[in-house]
Order: sequence, then structure tokens, then C-alpha cells
Amino acid sequence: MTEIEITKASEVKVREIEWLWYPYIPFGKITVVQGDAGDGKSTFVLNLAAMLSRGQPMPFTDGTGQPPINIIYQSSEDDADDTIVPRFISAGGDPERLLFISERERYLSFSDERLIQAVRQTGARLVVLDPLSAYIGEETGINAANEVRRQFRPLIEIAREQRCAVLIVHHMNKAINRAVGSVDIVGAARSVLLVARTDREHPDERIMAQVKCNVGPTGSAIVFSVGGGAVQWLEETARTADEVLGNVFASLGRPDTQMRQAKEVISQLLSDGPKPQREVMEKLRAAGVGESTAKKTKQLLGVRSVKAGAVWLWSMPDGDGL
Repeated sequence: MTEIEITKASEVKVREIEWLWYPYIPFGKITVVQGDAGDGKSTFVLNLAAMLSRGQPMPFTDGTGQPPINIIYQSSEDDADDTIVPRFISAGGDPERLLFISERERYLSFSDERLIQAVRQTGARLVVLDPLSAYIGEETGINAANEVRRQFRPLIEIAREQRCAVLIVHHMNKAINRAVGSVDIVGAARSVLLVARTDREHPDERIMAQVKCNVGPTGSAIVFSVGGGAVQWLEETARTADEVLGNVFASLGRPDTQMRQAKEVISQLLSDGPKPQREVMEKLRAAGVGESTAKKTKQLLGVRSVKAGAVWLWSMPDGDGL
């Protein structure tokens, strides 16, 4: 018989979430930064790293920074010598604190032992992997949920054990306005940030909106500009991630695909009568629809929700059974 280890809740030492940047990037967890190619994700992350290397306060905080930290920065798309380091220094970063694991002989992956060894050796409080597709593992099917979850586990353990923040840059699929690959990529992250352009009239302007946060409140969106590899932080705004995505589609002359998808899923699922809310939400998540979009679509369609015993049911306005 296999011996199992049982832990009582009374034996668990409760601790509060610590933050690299509240409420966007928690320590001990994985954060995903997603957006279309060329929209400034890497510039955004590199400028944050530069500020953290000097102990500068994060944008729109109360003005108190943390001690300078070491950062492990891995990028398969930009070279350190002619792109990453020059931009980091231009942004005011301390080059003594920006660290790279050599991939000359072997490419790095989430499950590579060199990652945990490097974090232990350097005491790095931030690990950046840019982009996800290059580091999740060559044999991993990015659309296969079981494979994605398995690859994320070592990375989750590194963040938890070392109490460091892990930041993964992930590309969006512009054609359907959702992150490339399995929805479990977003599911594995505790915080997801979206970087996008604001509009055509301001070509250098970007916005960062928080798509989800499982360990704290959802933060305000932040508008910033990019130019020459540097970032200028402009303002906080109440715009949501869904509104940002809708604006992206408006600038492209296309409807908000996520909202359209939500309408189709809800209408089809409830066409033959009420369904449990949990079942509807599971179908929406599987279709790549976020919770806030689901709630907006529910309201637009006039869907009613009523508790039947211990279960909440969703029904179309003219549906029977409620």
C-alpha cells in the first residue's frame, strides 16, 4: 500500500500574498503578459525590470519602492548584446542586476533544472521568459491542456519555493483575439495582463489592462507610450480588458469576436431550456470567453439567473422552467 501524507488545515502556516507590483504581479506566482506581436509587451516588461533593478517605485503606486532586485531575463526573440541590454540601460536599469542563463549549448524550458539552480544561486526575485512558445518545451502541444498543465508545474514550484515572481510573455492570435494555445495557459497563471494599442490616432500609445487576478483585486488599466525602447507612464484609467479588446477590434474594423462567441455559446446552450450556471461558464471558458465578457453578454441577452435548490440556473428571457 502506498503511504500517503495528510496535512490538517490547522497545521498549515497561513501567509499573506506578497507583491512585486500590487495588484498586477504577485511574488510566488506566475503572471502572463499577453498581446499582439509588435504592441510593446517586451518593451513594457523590460522597462519594469529596469525600474525594479534600481528599486524604483512601480507606476502609479504610493511612491515607496522595494530594495533593488536581481532579474533573470530569457528571450529567444531579441539578442542581449544589441537589443535587450542597450534598451535596459537606456531605461535606467542596473546592468549588474540583469542576468541571463546561457542557452548556447541547450535551449531552456520550464522544466529545466538550470532555472531553479539559477534562481537559488542569484536570489533573483523576478524571472522573465519571452515568449512562452519558446520555453514551454519543444515536445509540448501548446493546444493540449494536459501537456500545458504538466509543463507549468515545475515553474509553479519554482515560484512557490523561491518566492519569486515569474513573468511569461505570450502572443495573442490577432485573427480570433485570444491567446495562442490552450486556455490552460491563462488558467495556470494567477494574474494575466493584456498590452494593446489604444487607437490609430496615437500610434505610440499603449494600454495595459488586467484580464484576471486570482489572488487580489483587479487593478486599473494603465496607459503608457513607447518610443526608442523607453516607456512613459501616462495615466490610470477605468477601462477594462474587454473594453480594450473591443477597441482593438474597432480600430481594425472588425466586431469583438469574444463577445460574438459568447452570444453564440449562450444562445445555443440555453435554446432548449435552463442550464446550470456552472455548465454555461465552463462552455464559455472552453471557447476562450473571459468572465467579464460572459457577464456583459448575459446582460445584453437578458438572460435570467435563479437559484433552484443549491444550483443557480441560467435561462433565456422567454425560457421555461424559471
